[in-house]
Amino acid sequence: MPLLILIADDDPGIRLAIKDYLEISGYSVVAAQNGQEALHLLETYHPHLLVSDIKMPIKDGYDLVKQVRQRPEFRLLPVIFLTERDSTEERILGYQTGCDVYLPKPFVMEELGAVVRNLLERSQIIHSEWRFSERQSELKPQEHRKIPSDSSSSKSISFEFTQREKQVLSLLTQGHSNAEIGHELHLSPRTVEKYVSSLLRKTDTSNRSELIRFALDRDLVD
Repeated sequence: MPLLILIADDDPGIRLAIKDYLEISGYSVVAAQNGQEALHLLETYHPHLLVSDIKMPIKDGYDLVKQVRQRPEFRLLPVIFLTERDSTEERILGYQTGCDVYLPKPFVMEELGAVVRNLLERSQIIHSEWRFSERQSELKPQEHRKIPSDSSSSKSISFEFTQREKQVLSLLTQGHSNAEIGHELHLSPRTVEKYVSSLLRKTDTSNRSELIRFALDRDLVD
């Protein structure tokens, strides 16, 4: 499934422009017009990243992120502030509140896309490492069990990938985004996402970082 991004901005034009750009880049997007609505969507959808304006009615970006950071399940959620407030004091306050990146308006959409991709990749790696550590802890009590000789290595397992899936997987392990893979293979980002979803299903992995680790550990790419 595509990674989900939540946008909070009271300017409908900016909301729509960011939403369209991120969806073309292969992400799923939900949008809110103020911090209160964003908090509700956050609890409902549990997005992978938050893009928020600061100056909003009802609940501003500072209050929104403060409440987000008080919840254990959202303490590692990547947060980007987009705002017209560009003084040094405002930027410091933004970082102290809990944002990861502070982009002043007007901003370049391609820069926002690069920041989103970087934060999501870092977040997925962190979650993948955490899950890997958890699984290792669960397996430790069973380490004394003898592994049958005919299954001594998980690398011996074969996977039925189509030629296109192999191409997508190879580019994924090189760190390419959906848009970059689509450009390389002459496919739309949404079509690329379908191939990624198929790869996740076939390998029984839950996100791209796990899929890449899985593929590299088993020499599934050249």
